[in-house]
Amino acid sequence: MSALSSRRLISRLHQHLLSLLSPSSSSAAAPAPFPFPLLTRRFFSSDALLDGSQILQQQPTRIIQATPSIMTPNSKRTGLIAVKCGMTALWDKWGARLPITILWVDDNIVSQVKTVEKEGIFSLQIGCGNKKAKHLSKPEVGHFRAQGLPLMRKLKEFPVTEDALLPVGTSIGVRHFVPGQYVDVTGISRGKGFQGGMKRWGFKGMPASHGTSLAHRSIGSTGQRDAPGKVCIASFDLQSLEHIVEFFMILENVRHTIFEHYFDLIC
Repeated sequence: MSALSSRRLISRLHQHLLSLLSPSSSSAAAPAPFPFPLLTRRFFSSDALLDGSQILQQQPTRIIQATPSIMTPNSKRTGLIAVKCGMTALWDKWGARLPITILWVDDNIVSQVKTVEKEGIFSLQIGCGNKKAKHLSKPEVGHFRAQGLPLMRKLKEFPVTEDALLPVGTSIGVRHFVPGQYVDVTGISRGKGFQGGMKRWGFKGMPASHGTSLAHRSIGSTGQRDAPGKVCIASFDLQSLEHIVEFFMILENVRHTIFEHYFDLIC
């Protein structure tokens, strides 16, 4: 009924407008009436309620180019996604043995650029690796297809400054860093399964002798009125770890590997 009534109302309005615009019998030349869609759009659209001052001007599109620039102390560049291959050791000029972590950088490509005008932040989305379309969701496949990029396994977003923006499709390798540069590295530890309190939380354990039986690695008493307790034996699985005060020793551009040494570890 509502659709029928609206149709009747529009038809009556059409007839009324045509009667107002129709010429009289005494006039010689008859002016052509306005098209009905233009009249209805003028009366029924929200544009009729706006003046020129209320219409916002569209912001110009930012053009991002990969041009060399000088970084300032306040500049923040993007990071990379790497895979840990293993560990080795090197010796410095004083003969001290340094533990070295080997990282493999696998085809890091800029997959999305976020700007203040559109997303409200300057950041770069970096992708690496390869993956089949059947192992990705449809939104993920559409995201890569819209940018004209290959399907990637891992995506990570890095906040950057305006002077460190890179266009979509830019490939980043190990030469993004220099030997001796200090960086922050974040990763996921290897799952260690069900562990006790000494390994998981660093408890001292019970005495090694003096009558201790079958309780050498027990955590002992943890206090009173602590229910539920958080420090207990449980699954010691995946955890987020961050290495700080870390610097690169060797960069190999041919094999896309990084040899790095770290000083401290924060969980």
